[in-house]
Amino acid sequence: MKDTTELTRPKPTVNDIARVAGVSLATVDRVLNARPGVRDVTIEKVNKAIAELGFVRDTAAANLARRRQYRLMFILPETDNEFVIALDAEITAQSERLLHQRTRLKRRTIPPFDPQAMVRILDSVTTQDTDGVAIFGPETPSVRDAVNRAKERGIAVATMVSDLPSSIRDHFIGIDNVAAGRTAALLMGRFVRKAGRILIVTGSRLARDHLERRAGFDAVMANKFPNLEVAATIEGRDDPELIGSLLPVVFEKNSEIVGIYSSAAGNGGLIEFLEKDTSSRDVVVIAHELTQTSRTALSKGTFDALISQDSGHIIRSAIRVLKSAADKLPIDPKQERIRIDVYLSENLPPL
Repeated sequence: MKDTTELTRPKPTVNDIARVAGVSLATVDRVLNARPGVRDVTIEKVNKAIAELGFVRDTAAANLARRRQYRLMFILPETDNEFVIALDAEITAQSERLLHQRTRLKRRTIPPFDPQAMVRILDSVTTQDTDGVAIFGPETPSVRDAVNRAKERGIAVATMVSDLPSSIRDHFIGIDNVAAGRTAALLMGRFVRKAGRILIVTGSRLARDHLERRAGFDAVMANKFPNLEVAATIEGRDDPELIGSLLPVVFEKNSEIVGIYSSAAGNGGLIEFLEKDTSSRDVVVIAHELTQTSRTALSKGTFDALISQDSGHIIRSAIRVLKSAADKLPIDPKQERIRIDVYLSENLPPL
């Protein structure tokens, strides 16, 4: 019995390609770099050898040799939303860590839920200054078309947090929002102990992540908890002040509210209302994203559970995805899958 099993085979090299294809190293180099002067039959022989050997080019070494730099842009909503602030902080942290990897990050901001601002930035990006763009914004036909135009110009595009599946973007980086909504509904149905109505606090009907969460939530509530009616909806635009002003009116008109599902941001306004209004003390509250504000609310019992996603993983994944797309290389889907995290007061991670 062998004491050691070698799991990794030696990587094939350009010398192996030349040997199998029966051509010179110079010819292999010309084919790999798509340079002219090679006959079609020779290109076919080299590509066949590459396929047989399972050759994968060392992109990092090739980029270093030609002094390649990755120029990546992030477009975020300009907001006091703590989750967006966490994304922005991770961009700053990664920009410092990646300097030695010849990767340059920049950020642009747009007003929340403003599709035309997103379109203007996407249409201004060129391959002379940017290799890839990661966007967090609304889903509209105009944004979809701007993404497609950027792709056609040779710019890699990834969507973050909220997807744009009708576009030809390279990849979506975020949780499965339908599954997140379904998870919130299951928690709500298990936690609420009496019949009544569920209030939904959403951000905008232009935000696919909010719509998908609502669709998942509604499906589970209808199938598993018929004693709970999904009733009123507040479109809070992720604005704590707006949400705080709307809640008293909703509760005055709906005395049977037993649960609140906050599927978007603006939780500060919700928390302030819940901690002041005695009629809402027994209401079960499920919200999104682990931030300092929501963590405190969960610890104090103002919130009952949080559905969250790792902001650091999202940004790191976006960088990897955009670099792979710029190099026309595949990604590792398992590495880029963003988990749905569920937090209760008992399993909060350390600060």
